[in-house]
Amino acid sequence: MRLVIALAGRRNAGKSSLINAITDQEISIVSDQPGTTTDPIAKHYELLPLGPVTFYDTAGLDDTGELGELRIKATRKILWRSDVAIVVIGEHGMTSHEKEIIADIRRLNIPFILIFNKSDLRESSDADLGYCRKHNIRFLSTSAITGTNVDELKQAIIDIAPAEMKHDPVLARDLISEGDWVICVIPIDLAAPKGRLILPQVQVLRELLDCDAVAVTVKEREIEEALTNLKRKPALVITDSQVVLSVAGDVPADIPLTTFSTLFARYKGDLTRLVEGANAIDTLQDGDTVLIGEACSHHPVADDIGRVKIPRWVTRYTGKDLKFEVYSGHDFPEDLERFKLAIHCGACMINRTEMLRRMNECERRGIPITNYGVAISKVQGVLERIIAPFGRA
Repeated sequence: MRLVIALAGRRNAGKSSLINAITDQEISIVSDQPGTTTDPIAKHYELLPLGPVTFYDTAGLDDTGELGELRIKATRKILWRSDVAIVVIGEHGMTSHEKEIIADIRRLNIPFILIFNKSDLRESSDADLGYCRKHNIRFLSTSAITGTNVDELKQAIIDIAPAEMKHDPVLARDLISEGDWVICVIPIDLAAPKGRLILPQVQVLRELLDCDAVAVTVKEREIEEALTNLKRKPALVITDSQVVLSVAGDVPADIPLTTFSTLFARYKGDLTRLVEGANAIDTLQDGDTVLIGEACSHHPVADDIGRVKIPRWVTRYTGKDLKFEVYSGHDFPEDLERFKLAIHCGACMINRTEMLRRMNECERRGIPITNYGVAISKVQGVLERIIAPFGRA
């Protein structure tokens, strides 16, 4: 849930110097030679009271040539998944490049601030200031060299950050009370990461501890024994989606049951829309293509969840001859119209902003979207039970 902050501007506008000044570290290479920054550079930073954030230094918007076009495209990809944007203006003032990127940022509904950098070399022109006031653009004059208004820039970032980043998001805490017992079912199979748990499981366990609940962690074959030996009925059972059918059979109907991925469906996206997307599985026809979206990059193993299991389960459920295409990491297809459905992972490795943008883009193109856990519960016939703890049954 890091806040992602992108710095964008022309070459030699001082983006690298500014990010170094903000973090008080030499993160980006600084040079008078235009185009020093080629690929986006990420810097993790603690910006209180927001907490952990990531700054991205990007290539210049006025880069040239075939390679330059690729760099500009990479910059726009960073903006597409940013929570806040900083448009940096150098000593030469505003041009069409900045105005074009401002239009893009506003179309994406990203809060932003325009920075007139290098105030030690040149004051902002009346024309540029007038443009900002006319178009209601928040602006600030800074100097990365002298440190002028760098602290004010940090405060401006805090001020314009999305409201949801200023409070703790909820995973499961609204489903339990202090002292409740919660059983977490975590299978350990070939796809499990080596020596650790996956992020949704870790985050849920941490939240249960923060809520002073008692978390009992078992593998799927141990669930019945755990229920028998507990002296009190658990307030909730949370399972990995891949074993939801067997766990649903082992957990009595009067005990609330959901999945880690369903918790992440509302934590990183919109549960209502993702459930609606899962119901679109019923409309798939022979020859339809389904998009499988994975936010992380990993080496697939036998029975990979996105490449093998979900295609197998959806095909078996629909009885249709379907095609499946996988897009990993930050890649997301531009030609969404050719897909009949998008099934996205839990989005633990991207921020909520990027997940919601992906959902919104699918909706804009008329493509239903759901996530792994919700889709699995749908095709396994237990979706209504899995969403019941959220008051949706």
